Amino acid sequence: MPHALVVDDEADSAEMMATLIAMEGFTVATAGSLRDARKQLALQEPDIVLLDLMLPDGSGMQLFDDGKNLNNTEVVLITGHASLETSIQALRLGAVDYLVKPVNMKQLHGILSRVTKPSALKAEAADLQTGLEEEGHFGLLWGRSAVMRHVYEQILRVSGTAVTVFITGESGSGKEVVASTVHDLSRRRGRPFLGVNCGAISPHLIESEIFGHEKGSFTGADRQHQGFFERASGGTLFLDEVTEMPLDLQVKLLRVLETGTFMRVGSTQVQETDVRIIAATNRSPMQAVKEGKLREDLLYRLNVFPIHLPALRERAEDVPLIAEHFLEEISRREGQVKTFDPEALKRLSDYGWPGNVRELRNIVHRAYVMARGSVIVDECLPTTDTPLPVLTGAPVLTIRVGTTLAEIERQVTLATLEYLGRHKEKTAATLGVSLKTLYNRLKEYSTVPVSLDGELPPDSSSWGDLGR
Repeated sequence: MPHALVVDDEADSAEMMATLIAMEGFTVATAGSLRDARKQLALQEPDIVLLDLMLPDGSGMQLFDDGKNLNNTEVVLITGHASLETSIQALRLGAVDYLVKPVNMKQLHGILSRVTKPSALKAEAADLQTGLEEEGHFGLLWGRSAVMRHVYEQILRVSGTAVTVFITGESGSGKEVVASTVHDLSRRRGRPFLGVNCGAISPHLIESEIFGHEKGSFTGADRQHQGFFERASGGTLFLDEVTEMPLDLQVKLLRVLETGTFMRVGSTQVQETDVRIIAATNRSPMQAVKEGKLREDLLYRLNVFPIHLPALRERAEDVPLIAEHFLEEISRREGQVKTFDPEALKRLSDYGWPGNVRELRNIVHRAYVMARGSVIVDECLPTTDTPLPVLTGAPVLTIRVGTTLAEIERQVTLATLEYLGRHKEKTAATLGVSLKTLYNRLKEYSTVPVSLDGELPPDSSSWGDLGR
């Protein structure tokens, strides 16, 4: 049977918690001080320690200083209130989670159901490190560059905890793969990983999709609907393009993060949730706050552990490795093995990849189809009319000092679209955003068209259709 140690100087609270833990199939010991806790640790190594930091003979943090005593034990902090500071403190101390007094049975059950020996997680991490050195990939993430190794280190540091993660990076750089890797290395990996693109769902439906709704709560609601928070119970919810979430919904998301509760649309019954949040955006978070796209208080609540994913052009040394990985996948699926000519690989490495890894995958697939034989040569790759990250020969856009960032973004987006013949896919790739994000921005801009010189273009009547 797994063993638990409760360290709490409030005897009634410790006994009540011990009873609840025993009901979950654990043997339990209690300690009311640091001295007693050290005795219990010497008698039997627990699988989990529930630790109150305020003890009569010192701080519970001193147990972390004992080193080997907690080497292969999960630690869960006991606190009087949930806060951003508590999350950060738990992370810094090496605790995997925290419980709020009075202890919520559902939260306690969730923590106990996920108990995993740190040694097991370390073994998985060692396997990933072996894969990185031998094959060049860390799970589903490919690349040996220094910047990617830093990302892998961050994933290993945060995956074993329960804290919220905020991933930033350009469209196509692999933010969802990072999120799923964090989940796969976490104690929640046996439960669902669900992703929702906040920019791809209608603003009228997104609240219902995330929180669920009751039958009859609005026209067309002919049955009760479970939202992502309920469907991901015990697991991880990935909120991609979180800066595209309506502001009124951001308020409700903030409430969930702070209280662990929510309500379905059309309901007055409070639901408890046991979900880890991982959010992502392709925008600068602080810029999104300045533009009114993201609430500042929500940013600070999400940004407990930030991970920035570098653009592919910032790790060009990884391009050949990733390209060959995609080619092997395609060859295996199509049943014919093809390889790259060295000159073709060099050209791929020299390109700037505005669409990042997603664009590289698409181009490798196209090159596979274009190759007549078993070797992909330079001629199989797209010609020079493929948009480069720096558009050689493009007109210069003059911006006045003091122009808002939102207005600069609008002018650059529309000018690039015009220069590329209103080809939306090329425009999205050149600007480093997803096609959906481009469509969302064009919908916003359609009522105020601009051209390179700030005047309406000759056929400005058609600009209203750009967002369609």
